[in-house]
Amino acid sequence: MRPIEKWIWLPEDKYPNNQRPKLNCIQGGKGDAYTVAAFSRRYELKKSIKSVKLRFSGDSTFRLFTEGDNGRLLVAMGPASQGGDFLYLKKPFPNYYSYVTELDAHGDLEQPFSRGELSLYAEVQMNPSTLFMFSRGHGGFMLTAEVTFENGEKTVLMTDETWKAKKLGAYCLREHFDMRNADGEECPAEVLRNIWYTEDSPLPLCVYHPVTSGDGAPLRVGAGKAETFDLPFDKIYACYLSVSAKAPGGDLSVDVRMYETDEEGEAESLYFEGDAEYLGFSLHSAGGLRLTVRNGGTLPAELTASVLASHYPTPVRAVTTTSDRDLDLVTEVCAHTLKYCRQTLHLDSPRHCEPLACTGDYYIETLMTAFTFGDMRLAEFDVRRTAEILRYQDGRMFHTTYSLIWVQMLWDTYMLTGGKSLLSDCEDALLILLERFSGYLGENGLIETPPDYMFIDWLDPDGISLHHPPKALGQTCLCLFYYGALKTAARIYRELGEDAMAAKSENDAETLKKAVIDNLYDAERGLFFEGLNTPSPEELLYEYMPQNVEKRYYRRHANILAAYFGIFDTEKCRDVLRRVWEDDSLGEVQPYFTHFWLEAIYRNGLRDEMTLPLLDKWKEPVKECSKGLAEGFYKPEPTYHFDHSHAWGGTPACALPKALSGIEILEPGYKKISLSPSLLGLDSAHVDVPTPFGMLTVDLEKGSEPRIFVPDGITM
Repeated sequence: MRPIEKWIWLPEDKYPNNQRPKLNCIQGGKGDAYTVAAFSRRYELKKSIKSVKLRFSGDSTFRLFTEGDNGRLLVAMGPASQGGDFLYLKKPFPNYYSYVTELDAHGDLEQPFSRGELSLYAEVQMNPSTLFMFSRGHGGFMLTAEVTFENGEKTVLMTDETWKAKKLGAYCLREHFDMRNADGEECPAEVLRNIWYTEDSPLPLCVYHPVTSGDGAPLRVGAGKAETFDLPFDKIYACYLSVSAKAPGGDLSVDVRMYETDEEGEAESLYFEGDAEYLGFSLHSAGGLRLTVRNGGTLPAELTASVLASHYPTPVRAVTTTSDRDLDLVTEVCAHTLKYCRQTLHLDSPRHCEPLACTGDYYIETLMTAFTFGDMRLAEFDVRRTAEILRYQDGRMFHTTYSLIWVQMLWDTYMLTGGKSLLSDCEDALLILLERFSGYLGENGLIETPPDYMFIDWLDPDGISLHHPPKALGQTCLCLFYYGALKTAARIYRELGEDAMAAKSENDAETLKKAVIDNLYDAERGLFFEGLNTPSPEELLYEYMPQNVEKRYYRRHANILAAYFGIFDTEKCRDVLRRVWEDDSLGEVQPYFTHFWLEAIYRNGLRDEMTLPLLDKWKEPVKECSKGLAEGFYKPEPTYHFDHSHAWGGTPACALPKALSGIEILEPGYKKISLSPSLLGLDSAHVDVPTPFGMLTVDLEKGSEPRIFVPDGITM
């Protein structure tokens, strides 16, 4: 049974042009359609309050405050929607989510609660403004408050027509704030027909903290003057712009650039008259602020500019340290970037803010989390939400390889958590996905008619994008990802006790393996090539499915995956990996795909030989910028500017502690493990591994026996 929820919005008779966004996804709405509405309600309940359980949501994004004796207190910022895919953007996705949290009588709320007072205030942006935001097609806000009094009595409050509503005129366009635009008339909110029917998010709320440059002292600009200020931060943060202005003479304009390194950065423009506090709605990635301030007023003005950093809670922090300080810096930067890519869903980067479609990124972030913060709830929720997308889109996702990586993410998240319901709850989505891919097979047994071959890597060989390559550069990788998905599906079905489905998946995998080896392996060179040169059907060609090329490509990617998925026996996979290692003519590999390379090394017993030399690839870019993790090693084209907040390249945060400890999970949820520690050629190392039973540690010193601590509850 769904909880009761009542949605409100600006009354249509007073605000006819501020009801519906123009689109259900990013870039929805300019001009009149762009709307930020405020809703408020003060309750005087006459009895001392012990606690308040809040359940709330908003379309498309929102922030909720409560009132303490010292002013407004931020409770949470949205959005609560599921994110989505790059496909089917014109349709509203079916699932919306509510946040759930509890307020109790302590700190700034102690006195108001003792008086029986509860004040709530929300600001809601109707329009999606980043890729992970979606709308159900109408502005709206919902809150339910279950109040528990000190005497044990309870009452339920909710949004209704007694709440006050108004349009906030200063929020006139996305990332443009102008106080010359007056607020709308305050009036009773209008109760809407419920089109959301939200489900509760299982996640804790994100946490927020202010970040300033230096001592955060106010910036002063004289009357009629213009000044430029540069405010660098110590690190790159996922954050919201926060500006406090005092402009007694009016006419104060501020252009803010939020930069990561040396690029121009993302912009917000602000105009103040008098005193004001501004908090932006857009999530940015910022390593500093560059402000151009023009005071056209008759009196001096001052302002303070900072950001409100946001991330998923991280009470646990595992740390791996070694005798190689440059390597330690790499893992530290990887972990920092991961921390700020973990929001209400995993993000590829808080600059790009891509949706759940980027499963390849989030799979790597899941494994990074397992060796840094240990809390797998966000990964599990992303697995479930991606299953919703697969159901909704009949197994089709924009990034074709990423949909297959979801199967591995499903299995690994289960092994890390031990929650078997995750497998059973996602079983229908798994079947939908596998049935779709079986329809792409040709008479040769290979994938021949997919919608595309993306995504392989962020590279551009011969001017051809590996984001969406032709068959000759993408077919083998896609077939191998499908092979891996079938093998993993067999394990899932076996775990669920469905032996017939497991046997079918294993048989399908073996049939595909034979076709891959027969058609795509060059025995003379001992290497796979990247795909056949046969034409792609004309009816399948479109922007992301280019016509095939005549050149046969031998690259590292397909061969790494062949070893990663164990298409040959271990000795032959090692031979392939050594050829990949030694032959630079096989081309470059970016940090994303190097994840599969490192894991292939680990799976095939080459960690002592190859792990550290491969991890060395991260040292130079991290030395160049230790504030955040660069998106790539090589620019895909000369003018491309990497962001430095991209966790998909953070594999060292999991690959290093895994290789040092030699850990394998033998029973789901760490109930049984094995360890085979190795220094990999280092002089010393300390490894933390967060588990559901506590922190597992391994200390290694050259010439000494490993010192291992395994928490109670884990057997070896």
